[in-house]
Amino acid sequence: MPTPDDFRRIALSFPGVEERAHMGHPDFRVGGRIFATLGSPDEAWGMAQLLPGQQENYVAMAPDAFVPAPGAWGRGGSTRIRLDRVEADMLEAALAAAWARRAPASK
Repeated sequence: MPTPDDFRRIALSFPGVEERAHMGHPDFRVGGRIFATLGSPDEAWGMAQLLPGQQENYVAMAPDAFVPAPGAWGRGGSTRIRLDRVEADMLEAALAAAWARRAPASK
């Protein structure tokens, strides 16, 4: 199962990503826009900002690993990821989808 260091390594592997901090925990941004965070609500979790349909698919495929964030954030696609319950390839795919959602369009 992936660790927080694995999550960080994967998130930083995409083009144009920088790590910052948001509300006391690391976030990962592309084009200034957050696509993932780490450590919220605690160190066992990460978050990917998916499209709502993508979120639905991940939750259906791995309900122990993927959970919509509470409230409006969750309805908008913010998806919590339980690191000790997600397969590494599925985590990488979810982060890639979140990165693609936030990455600036190519010219």
